[in-house]
Amino acid sequence: MTEKKKLIGEERREQILFWLQSENAPLTGNELAERAQVSRQVIVGDITLLKARGIPIMATSQGYVYFTAPEAASVERVVACSHPPSQTKEELLLLVDLGVLVKDVKIEHPVYGDLTASIMVSNRKEALRFLEKINETKAAYLSELTEGVHLHTLSARDEAALDEAEQALRDAGFLLE
Repeated sequence: MTEKKKLIGEERREQILFWLQSENAPLTGNELAERAQVSRQVIVGDITLLKARGIPIMATSQGYVYFTAPEAASVERVVACSHPPSQTKEELLLLVDLGVLVKDVKIEHPVYGDLTASIMVSNRKEALRFLEKINETKAAYLSELTEGVHLHTLSARDEAALDEAEQALRDAGFLLE
C-alpha cells in the first residue's frame, strides 16, 4: 500500500483547482482535505486564496464547485418571494422541475444589510440534497430572519422559461408582488 503524499502550498492549490475543474459534482472541504492530506481548515484557506485571485470557485451547500458559464445561452431574473420555511421544498422543486437554476437566496437584514447565500440547485436531486443538509445541520433558512421574505436569482435557457417559473410561483402564492 502506497502512502499518500501531503501536498504543500502552491502545489496543493493547483491540485485543488484541477480537482474542482475535473469534477462534474461539488467537492466538500473534507473530500479535498482527504485528497490533499491536510486539514479542512487548510482547504478553506486555500479556497479563499484562489478566490482572491479571481478564480471562479463557489461554495455551495453541496461543496465547492468551479463555476463556468453555461454552454447554452441563459438569462437571469431576480424574483421576490415570501413563504414560511415549511414551504421551501415546494418552492425549490417547483422551480427546478421547470428547468430553472436557483442560483441564490438573498435577504435584506436590518443590521447586516444585504445577505446572499449560494444555493445552485437545478434539479430535484440537488434540491433535495440542499434541504437534507439544512435539516441535518439544523441550520435556519435566511428567510427566517425576514419573516419569509427573500429574493432568488433564477437562471434559465430563455425568458419564456423564466416567465413560466414566475407564473408558477404566483400560482403557488409564493411570489411577492
